[in-house]
Amino acid sequence: MNLKPLAEQTVVITGATSGIGLTTARLAAKEGAKVVLVARNEKALRDLTDEIIAAGGQAIYAVADVANKSALQAASDKAIAEFGGYDTWVNNAGVSIYGRIMDVPEEDLRRLFETNLWGVVNGSKIAVEHLRSKGGALINVGSEASDASLPLQGLYAASKHAVKGFTNSLRMELEADGLPVSVTLIKPTATHTPFPEDARNYLPYEPKLPVPVYAPELVAEAILYCAEHAKREFFVGDMAKLNSAMALHTPRLYEKMNEAMIDSRQNSGKKAEANRSDGLYATNSRLHERGAEERFVLENSLYQQTKFHPLLWSMLMVGGAFLAGLYIKERGSFAEIKPKKLVAAVK
Repeated sequence: MNLKPLAEQTVVITGATSGIGLTTARLAAKEGAKVVLVARNEKALRDLTDEIIAAGGQAIYAVADVANKSALQAASDKAIAEFGGYDTWVNNAGVSIYGRIMDVPEEDLRRLFETNLWGVVNGSKIAVEHLRSKGGALINVGSEASDASLPLQGLYAASKHAVKGFTNSLRMELEADGLPVSVTLIKPTATHTPFPEDARNYLPYEPKLPVPVYAPELVAEAILYCAEHAKREFFVGDMAKLNSAMALHTPRLYEKMNEAMIDSRQNSGKKAEANRSDGLYATNSRLHERGAEERFVLENSLYQQTKFHPLLWSMLMVGGAFLAGLYIKERGSFAEIKPKKLVAAVK
């Protein structure tokens, strides 16, 4: 499947006024793509559009809650009217809830699914209808939680599992029908965005992202790479791959580790704020790419670079095999020499 170079594309991004979506929009525009910005916060959308245009880019915006399919369809229609269509659609909008499942009201859980799952379903169906004849890329932002559940964000993990199941099923159907649409699931690990600040909180303390925390630019780079290269899935951050592998291959060990750190790994050490704002029902975006808390952030990922550059991965594998061979050979030589030394020492 041939996808256009990014500089020749129009890219639609939901959740474009905060975190990963905002970082992706700015980077896409910088790389020459026309961008269609979709979010709930009209002022932030207008400011971001003006910023991109002032920097020499091309951008339009559409106000939409992704849970509202009609509003998303209007965003698609506007992209077609203004830019003649689009080549990549990124379903990025999402929200979380911190709290033990038994403590979270059912209406909040249902609202989370309206955004995290139905927003992806709505956007995917609209995008595929447009792309089925011309071709292009559909990119859904999942999470390492699509594979590896975690406590205190149970419904978030459930929604990301659902996004994974939906995305994989849709891909199979489109491939079976021979449609020229690449379908990718992005799986980031903990990323330094306003994610905890925008989440609804039912914990006695303010939540934080567990270490290690990666830069949002890494996720944006992965998304835009997949806009040009047809990929089934893409893990962002070494820990995403590790956590997913542990949950798959050693599930009880993974669960016990999380149980042991249930109230420490995601605890900021600060008392929960009363009447804090969040993004569950209304916009909470403020054009911030990164979270407000000062954190040590991993700005690069060797694992990701090997995915961008397969030759580098091959070289690392060959080099590793070579070093392992030398080590084994050396250990073998040592095993042969050691008894002779011991005999000499006894004499």
